[in-house]
Amino acid sequence: MEEKETIQPIEITWEELQYRDLDRYILVDTRGDEAVNYGMIPGAIAIPECELVDKLAAAAGDKKVILYCSRGQNSKVSAEYFREQGMEVYSLQGGYTGWLLNLMQKEQPGEKENERAREIEKSIRKKFHKVLFSRFAKAINEYDMIQENDKIAVCISGGKDSMLMAKLFQELKRHNKFPFELVFLVMDPGYSEANRKIIENNAKLMDIPITIFESQIFDAVYDIEDSPCYLCARMRRGYLYSH
Repeated sequence: MEEKETIQPIEITWEELQYRDLDRYILVDTRGDEAVNYGMIPGAIAIPECELVDKLAAAAGDKKVILYCSRGQNSKVSAEYFREQGMEVYSLQGGYTGWLLNLMQKEQPGEKENERAREIEKSIRKKFHKVLFSRFAKAINEYDMIQENDKIAVCISGGKDSMLMAKLFQELKRHNKFPFELVFLVMDPGYSEANRKIIENNAKLMDIPITIFESQIFDAVYDIEDSPCYLCARMRRGYLYSH
């Protein structure tokens, strides 16, 4: 069925996009280089938001354009601007985060998750043993950081560093000479529903049994202009110590 040549809503969902002739569209990631390096929607090209005015028309040619940012807010504003310039431009509802959540929800649970977790653990033991695990274990032993029957809290922000640290501790516990206990804590300072869901899904995929604490710290530092990240970190530690 051909698309109606009428003015379409500015936003388009990923589900709606599946029913369109994708050869007639160009998908553009408007996030910055740092975000793009972590991943893009397959088939998209990267044009940072600050370069859209100079580059979008040439990149699109005679195709319709679908822009996406992190959550679909900035790309909606950009799409409205280019609509005013006469281009047929849409914004992907929910942005990259929405697409990622949609992808996670479609993945089959159970065996696939366990298989992925085992692949990660195997890579730590084999491929990255020398550059990661051996150095991690050496530092633990050299500085005498763990004693028998210690209870260790591994705090997870949801980023790659803390997730990797959690897997390294799991591997250490599996092969250590004496027993110790591990708990994996996520401090939710007021994450959006999408961000929290990504953390939960990644932890499940990597077989990390997290416990989440609610704190709403973001509300307390929202109006702080001078070093809000430092204050947020201090408040997170204070909340953890008090619980």
